[in-house]
Amino acid sequence: MANENFNDLAAFAAVAKERSFTRAAAKLGVSQSALSQTIRALEERIGLRLLTRTTRSVASTEAGERLLRTVAPRFEDIEAELAALSELRDKPAGTVRITAGEHPAISVLQPALKRFLPDHPDINVEIIVDYGLTDIVAEGYDAGVRLGEQLAKDMIAVRIGPQMRMAVVGSPNYFERHPPPQAPQDLTAHKCINMRLPTYGGLFPWGLENGGREVKVRGEGQLVFNNLAMRLHSALDGLGLAYMPEDQVLPHILTGRLIRVLEDWCPCFPGYHLYYPSRRHSSPALSMLVDALRYRGS
Repeated sequence: MANENFNDLAAFAAVAKERSFTRAAAKLGVSQSALSQTIRALEERIGLRLLTRTTRSVASTEAGERLLRTVAPRFEDIEAELAALSELRDKPAGTVRITAGEHPAISVLQPALKRFLPDHPDINVEIIVDYGLTDIVAEGYDAGVRLGEQLAKDMIAVRIGPQMRMAVVGSPNYFERHPPPQAPQDLTAHKCINMRLPTYGGLFPWGLENGGREVKVRGEGQLVFNNLAMRLHSALDGLGLAYMPEDQVLPHILTGRLIRVLEDWCPCFPGYHLYYPSRRHSSPALSMLVDALRYRGS
């Protein structure tokens, strides 16, 4: 039977269960005459009488009883599933897949999830650490995390972290053997602990700025990594200078294990944003997570 006839079946089930055109019409929100025409058209299409009508009552024929036993439970199942989906709107569930770099995953997402997940046991979050500028739509992600200056214009972006700042650091042991750099060009005489990112196709440049003057430094060194932890530990071990997010090295600066240099060449810049294609297609679970991640600082 064609899909357009399902409304006819629902109308028949209502009349058969109510045993009244009047009550069924009120339940369905249609007129009695329209409902009667719908049932008559269904009977003509099937070629069988489904209901026996008298001036006082409506009863199902044998064919009608058989059809009612078949279709009524299915409509009840559909109504139950729609009710369950409605509950999901009030209690979001499902998996949210996010791609992010290592630093935002550790510094922003992890603390937020610690607060968010215990109150939402039906929401699962999958985070894939990737330094490339991933096409989240093509790769099947719900959202991604990037710095504000890297966002595509066709994406919806929500700020999830404060402004950021980088720091150039080295250990006291290292500076016993090398004079601290006073300007970016001095870095050419130092061992720089570098980072390689797939987006750049080479070593990640150290972006330094002072008074509107921007300098991108690609220093030489013996070490190249693609993660934060090994760069930090190498700097602590005195193996060279590292260019790191300030929040990752500040505790070591305060304890004296690292010394900061070129501080006036490291201004603040826009921090991390969560981005996704369209509000119209976002799931309730993603919408709730976005609200939890939203940065509300100054």
